Amino acid sequence: MTESNRMTEPDRTTEPNRMNLVVLDMAGTTVADGGLVERAFTAAAERLGEDPATMIDYVRATMGESKISVFRHLFGGDETRARQANLAFEEAYGELVSGGLIAPVPGAAEAIATLKDQGRTVVLTTGFARVTQDAILDALGWRDLVGLTLCPADAGGRGRPYPDMVLAALLRTGAVDDVRRIAVAGDTSYDMLSGSRAGAGIVAGVLTGAHGETALKEHGATHVLASIAGLPAHITEYEA
Repeated sequence: MTESNRMTEPDRTTEPNRMNLVVLDMAGTTVADGGLVERAFTAAAERLGEDPATMIDYVRATMGESKISVFRHLFGGDETRARQANLAFEEAYGELVSGGLIAPVPGAAEAIATLKDQGRTVVLTTGFARVTQDAILDALGWRDLVGLTLCPADAGGRGRPYPDMVLAALLRTGAVDDVRRIAVAGDTSYDMLSGSRAGAGIVAGVLTGAHGETALKEHGATHVLASIAGLPAHITEYEA
């Protein structure tokens, strides 16, 4: 093929509605953890001599948020106490992960492979600390599944509902030239807020995790899917 022929071929990556960057949540969206967040929170609270029953409603309502931010709220801004609680949570969650209590959401790895085959850049994000995110990736054998994974510390320290991790994915990958060409998927209200605040063209809620359809739509979901397995086809339909 000559250079002139190459230049006349359509380049799908430059089409205005081409969603070349896909930012996916982990726990509840691509990773099934069977309620380990609540179990780890309970263990952390008990280790610190706190009553988890007085805090669990807030933990459920803020699923998807950076865990250190959750603890800062629960402990009234006491940074030392919040950091102690966060460390205890991360340790407890890591122990559960090491015990083999997580698995991929059915069809998640295949969906990510399809998205990559379609020429899209896929980034995995989490509200957990890096050490916990790495433990999950190792437990699932996902270290090489995508080229970039992000936790709140990688985006300046603010997790969801801030848009920082989505925007960090754009800046680090350079995969798109417009935030409207980003697709975000997650299972919580905070995932939806993060995606919508980042200006993503698709903010897809999935029903495999913490929050239901009503909450997802109320917080910015443009679409709600049964699971992440349906995302590749949904994006393709959106682009048509």
